[in-house]
Amino acid sequence: MNTGVNSNGAGSEPLWQPSAQKIAEANLTAFTVKTRSISGLPLETYQQLHDWSVERPEVFWSLVWDECGIIGHKGARILINADNMLAARFFPDAKLNFAENLLQKTGSDDALVFRGEDRVRSRLSCDQLRDLVSQLQQFMLAQGVQAGDRVAAMLPNMPQSIAAMLACASIGAVWSSCSPDFGVQGVLDRFGQILPKLFITCDGYWYNGKAQPTGEKLEQIVPQLPSLQAVLIVDYLGTAEAVSREIQNGTPAKCLTFDQAAEQFAPSELQFNQLPFAHPLFILFSSGTTGIPKCIIHSAGGTLLQHAKEHHLHADIKPGDRLFYFTTCGWMMWNWLVSGLAAGATLLLYDGSPFYPDGNVLFDYAQAENMTHFGTSAKYIDVLRKSGLEPATSHLLPHLRAVFSTGSPLSPENFSYIYQSVKQDIHLASISGGTDIVSCFVLGVPVLPVWSGEIQGAGLGMAVEVWDMDGTPLMHGKGELVCTKPFPCQPTGFWNDPTGEKYRSAYFDRFANVWCHGDFAELTEHGGIIIHGRSDATLNPGGVRIGTAEIYNQVEQMPEIAEAICIGQNFADDVRIVLFVRLAAGIELDDALREQIKQRIRSGASPRHVPAKIIAIADIPRTKSGKIAEIAVRDVVHSRPINNREALANPEALAFYANLPELQI
Repeated sequence: MNTGVNSNGAGSEPLWQPSAQKIAEANLTAFTVKTRSISGLPLETYQQLHDWSVERPEVFWSLVWDECGIIGHKGARILINADNMLAARFFPDAKLNFAENLLQKTGSDDALVFRGEDRVRSRLSCDQLRDLVSQLQQFMLAQGVQAGDRVAAMLPNMPQSIAAMLACASIGAVWSSCSPDFGVQGVLDRFGQILPKLFITCDGYWYNGKAQPTGEKLEQIVPQLPSLQAVLIVDYLGTAEAVSREIQNGTPAKCLTFDQAAEQFAPSELQFNQLPFAHPLFILFSSGTTGIPKCIIHSAGGTLLQHAKEHHLHADIKPGDRLFYFTTCGWMMWNWLVSGLAAGATLLLYDGSPFYPDGNVLFDYAQAENMTHFGTSAKYIDVLRKSGLEPATSHLLPHLRAVFSTGSPLSPENFSYIYQSVKQDIHLASISGGTDIVSCFVLGVPVLPVWSGEIQGAGLGMAVEVWDMDGTPLMHGKGELVCTKPFPCQPTGFWNDPTGEKYRSAYFDRFANVWCHGDFAELTEHGGIIIHGRSDATLNPGGVRIGTAEIYNQVEQMPEIAEAICIGQNFADDVRIVLFVRLAAGIELDDALREQIKQRIRSGASPRHVPAKIIAIADIPRTKSGKIAEIAVRDVVHSRPINNREALANPEALAFYANLPELQI
């Protein structure tokens, strides 16, 4: 099949077309048939189904509740105050419990499979998971944890993390997590705001084959969280007892190992506290570098219903499927992954480097565990391609049906790589949403073709549009990604924002009564969406808005370039484009290579995209979730303060961008 793409990233033929059998077997097809019967409309295309879903939200979301088998009392009212996005409320009379919906499955089948690099392997059956959740629930109740209390975790993506979250949710307490590679201040900036009653962490973790102890860090963190009643230490490196003793010396909170806490109680019948649809479930944190992280509150009902819709209809997950996402507990994709239990999937968990001992490790895992859905970041796919790996020839992946990519825009080159080098017959779904909604605005549609460089469509029930700066909807051209109608997974607010001022400012100040997400996007002729980067990182030379992803799509195809980061620099009463490149091994940036880069951008994007400056750099700063930190680099270049370096995985890289002589002329 043709995989060539033109300068706009669109090929003359789709990269993949689902077969008639795949379309017939898709959950979305069965759902469409039911919807036709209920609506009385033909709904012959996905676009027609989507239009109906946003025009009739009460009927649509009620149908999703039934289709996905949500356990709980739905109530009579589905949506109130529908004409006001800030005042709208879904299922105001409903009662449910998030954990109950994820723990429906019983028996000896795998619920969770775990690999911690090549150091640790474990499995929990559905019954074993329920038993562990029961033990932890009893422990939490014994510590006085109640509905609305916060439980904080600094953990790897491992079975204990999921069990603890489910125990927390079963009570109605609020879960908040980060990964153990966060620094002391990064943890305190987050958990210090929410006053957790319980802190669950680990004695360390493995990365690149090396033990990374956390004991010294915990000795600084725990005393600065005075609200704690208890601290649990997961024994990952074999030192949990010693670490718990050391921490105990600096805090009045009870310190013990995770296993000691669980083993105090025999498994018993789980109790699920039935709570309102809008009851808080998660607190997630913005990963920006412009101040203390925002504490974003997500509801149990909104998260459950949105994830159930995305898993069942958009990801086509069926009971018995084996779902993997390469994520940490500090990225919202962890929350998204865990909800796969509600769809009846087995979750495949991995912690550590995806390139240890080599780049085959995740595909080794996929082959060994009959993985059906492989989720990762766009950056991981790009590194795979540049490493020359060919999983299609090195691995047997007959069960793999879908690959998901998010975190940053997936370039056309990497779309092609998946079909050429991973698997030809596969649903590649580039997805985009974020921490703000703990889910997606635009994502995969398993009954539609995949076009190079394009996200397939807006999520059902999500009234997504692209607007210009004056608030006029655009059918062509680039603008702001907005959502014009209420949706269940809107945050219920920010923590410590009693008037809601910070929440309103974050999403509703730009356009009245319309959610402005902060992505720079455009609609395509195929009904898809292209994300061109974050609006706040958009370049504006000569008053023309340019998405950074358009430049990355060109330069990162060049073998000389390992990766790049692009900013706009205020200069001579205008904005000029500055491109920083990290070069491949053995390559030097000379005038000839600079000209090649400019020519590639000029022909592949446009003359307006050509940078005024191209500068070689040793490293590129990234957030903990792997996103390049364009705004932080822009602030360093302009000598502005960086207030939240702890959001970065490698904050030391910022030093390379300060006071560069090349940017003074």
